[in-house]
Order: sequence, then C-alpha cells, then structure tokens
Amino acid sequence: MASHLPFLSSFPKTLPPPPPPPLPLPPRKPQTRRRSPSSVAASSAAAAPLPDDDAGAGPAAPTRGDRFLGRQLATEAAARVLAPEDADRRRRRKEKRRAMARRPSGLASCYGCGAPLQTAEEAAPGYVHPDTYDLKKRHHQLRTVLCGRCKLLSHGHMVTAVGGHGGYPGGKQFVSAQQLREQLAYLRHEKALIVKLVDVVDFNGSFLARVRDFAGANPIILVVTKVDLLPRDTDLNCIGDWVVDSVVKKKLNVLSVHLTSSKSLVGITGVISEIQQEKKGRDVYILGSANVGKSAFISALLRTMAYKDPVAAAAQKYKPIQSAVPGTTLGPIQIEAFLGGGKLYDTPGVHLHHRQAAVIHADDLPSLAPQSRLKGRCFPANDTDVELSGNSLFWAGLVRIDVVKALPRTRLTFYGPKKLNINMVPTTEADQFYKTEVGVTLTPPTGKERAEGWAGLQGIRELKIKYEERDRPACDIAISGLGWICVEPSGVPSSSPDNNIEEEYNGGELHLTVHVPKPVEVFVRSPLPVGKAASQWYRYQELTEEEEELRPKWHY
Repeated sequence: MASHLPFLSSFPKTLPPPPPPPLPLPPRKPQTRRRSPSSVAASSAAAAPLPDDDAGAGPAAPTRGDRFLGRQLATEAAARVLAPEDADRRRRRKEKRRAMARRPSGLASCYGCGAPLQTAEEAAPGYVHPDTYDLKKRHHQLRTVLCGRCKLLSHGHMVTAVGGHGGYPGGKQFVSAQQLREQLAYLRHEKALIVKLVDVVDFNGSFLARVRDFAGANPIILVVTKVDLLPRDTDLNCIGDWVVDSVVKKKLNVLSVHLTSSKSLVGITGVISEIQQEKKGRDVYILGSANVGKSAFISALLRTMAYKDPVAAAAQKYKPIQSAVPGTTLGPIQIEAFLGGGKLYDTPGVHLHHRQAAVIHADDLPSLAPQSRLKGRCFPANDTDVELSGNSLFWAGLVRIDVVKALPRTRLTFYGPKKLNINMVPTTEADQFYKTEVGVTLTPPTGKERAEGWAGLQGIRELKIKYEERDRPACDIAISGLGWICVEPSGVPSSSPDNNIEEEYNGGELHLTVHVPKPVEVFVRSPLPVGKAASQWYRYQELTEEEEELRPKWHY
C-alpha cells in the first residue's frame, strides 16, 4: 500500500489538538453625543481613581440636570431683579400710547372753541344745524364753521360748559375739567415749543407750577399777560426783575420772560421774534390756566404777524373766540400761522380748583375780570385816624381779613376788580355783618338765593408777617383768582412828626387772619413793585456773573 500511496508518508502519525473556541465579543456601547475635549478631559479626570489619602476631596463634575437647574435659577433671579424696571417701562409705554391717542385728530371742529362739530344736541358745544353741516361738508368747508355756543359767546352771552373738580357751579356743564386736562397729556411726548401764559393780576394763582406735567422736556417761553392793567407809572423794569426772581424761586427753567399786553400789543413783537428763533420747524402750543388770555394773545400774535406773513393774515379770519367766560376753548385749535412751516395751537385752559372762579356761580364770573387799569384802594385812608387793629375787612363776599395785631400806621392796599366792594367793621361784629349782608352788599355771591346755597368762608389761614424796614411793604397777600393785598407796616403818613417811630416797631410782626372759601389758596409773596413809589423802594438783587448768565432774560 505504501508503494501505491506515497503521499501518505508526509502526514503525522497522530492528529494535533483542536484550536480553542473564540472569545466572546464585548457588548456594544450605546452611541452618545460627541462631547467637547474639555468635557471629555473633565470626565476622565473624574473617573480616574484617586489615591487613598485624597479620596473624596475633589468636586464632582455637574451633570446635565445640574447645569439646566442652574440656568433656570439664574434666569429667575434676573427676572426678579429686572421685573420692576420692565414693569415701569411697560407702564410708561402704555401711558404714552394712551396720551398719543388723545392727539387732535382730523375730525372737523369749531374754529372758535375747538369742540367737535355735531348735529345731535342743540344745547351742547359744537352744534351746527344739519343743513349747514351738509352744505359745508359738500364743499369741504367744515373748518370754517362756527358752532352755536361760540356765536352766543361772541354776542356777550355767558355760556359755561365746564364742570367737575375745577369747573364752575351753575350753568350748563358738558365736559369736566379733568377731561380738558387729559386732552393735553400728549404734549409731553411731542417735540414742540411751549408758550406758557401767566396773568400778572393773578400771578400765583395762574402760574401752573406743575407745567412740566403737560410740557415734558419741551422748551418753554414764559409770557406775562395783561400788563396794561397795572397801576399807572409802574416801572416795567422792576416788574420784569420781580417776575424773573419769582420764576427762579419756583425752579422753572424757561428760555426767556416777556411782559405783554394783548390789548395795546406791548411786547408782542418780542414774543414773535423769540418764537421764530426757537421753534425750528416744531409746532407751537399756547398753554396756560383758564381765562389767562390765550385766545386774546393769539389774536394779537396773528394781527402783528399779518404785516409780513400772508399765512398769518389769512388765519385772522378764523381765529379763536375771545370771551370773559373761563373755559371758552374746549379742544386744541390748529391754526396755520407760519410761512416757514409748523402750526400754532390754541389749547383748552387748565382749570384749577384753588381759584375763586371755581367756587362762585357762573353768572358772577364777569365780576372777577378787571376791565380797566387797577387802582389801589387803601385801608385806612390817609385822611382818617382809624387804626386797623381789632377790625375786619371784607372784600366782597369772597375774602375776610381780621387784623389781630398791627402798628398804628399799618395800611392794607387792595388791588383787584373795581366792581367788588370793600367794607370794614369791628371784628366783634364781623360774623353777624357777614350773615346779614352776604348776597346784598357783599357780592358775589349775588342775590339771596345764591347766598343761601353759599358755603361761606370756611378756609382760614393765620399769618404772622415779619417786617424789617418801615419804608417799604412787608409782603403781598395774594388771593388765588382775585388779586392781591399789599401790607405796609408804616403806610399811613404820621400826623405827629415827633412821634417815636422806633417804639412803634417793637415786636417786628403783624398778625392777620384770612378767611376764604374752600379750597381757594392764599399766597404770601414778596411785594409786587407797582405804582410810582415802587421804583424807589424796590431793590435789585446783587448777582455774580455766573448767576446773571444762568437767569432767564426778560423783555417788553
């Protein structure tokens, strides 16, 4: 067999052992998201075994859940810190949207008072006969329409329309004083030039101390109106310095101060020059308290500008209505007055609850408006020997002054409407005198019917007035919405020249008690330098160059 199968000789005699079975494969790891090298390094460091002496000393790496929780806590903490600021920011944005919603729309309104035109209620402001309305609308002439109320006002009728806090008792009331104030809320968000008007006869009562609530950060030009009503021989240089000093004390930043008269056109040219220089394409808004003379000022403005500006000349035909009724203007009135762009707006007067006009009947309002130049009425008069101590003085039915302590030569000088009577009686008889004479000789209130509904003089203010010099007034007592009373410690000329004046001035105080209706305000201020003698006792303040540069300049 070996000879026939020679290849068998190459095989081994015994078979080798079988190979070992293959090792099992390790289980496949689930796929994970690729991590950054830094996180891998951190994980490796955390997984590495620590020596026995340092076991548990190193911080553990935060897990994904820890990191998520940390982000949530940081977000909540930031929200708690920023929440008040965000809420305040949202509130301001909401107020701005509300204010801008009251901006004058394109609706047709009466050019005399600014009330929207309507044909539904005949007694309400803005009423126009339907036939007239349709005709004017067809010819696109609604901006040339005068409402029925303005026609009555132009003929001397006393037609009120404002009620509410600061409005007027009696008469018809269609809009509240608060609604008129809300119409001006959008001004603080506009880029405009504000011309603020103040009545020189009622300077403190008509000043609008919080005018920035309406004007915002817009520049303000202060215009003092009705200077033609000041007593004769008044030095306007003294008046201008007094006004600027008062404005600085009230901390109101204004561009300049102008003394004007809408009747005699004093100072109007200076205001026009200032407006043209400062408006810079912006709209101009005339702002002020009720019955301060805004409509009359606009008429004087247009009349003066008409000589050189054809746009102002055309605007004279449709100028706002002037009336002695406070609250004549009931909405912003747009006037095309400038040739170089920008519009002029007459705005509703801001009705202040602390003025006399807010407490008397609407029919008595004309008695509060002076119609001619003021003339001081002195008590006691120079030709009498009556002393003020122990007496009470009644200024119509609106003011009562009890003189508790005064010098023998103390004098009170009243500046206000000539129609209002002044009566002096002993203080012991003052209560009974007021009860019997209010509505009869003490008017307003006029008539027994109004006197019965009259609340009386409930507001009482006790004044202790200090004086330093006998040759100048000690102060003014200003009654909001009426006028002022000049207090002169030694105003009455002495009948005995040898009298020891120094003995009269021991104590240095005058004691007065002022009674007014609630909520009429009483202001004590530095004396307004009126009359010929004022230029002798008025003193200009000594200022440094820096203070002089910061003070606003005045013009007339």
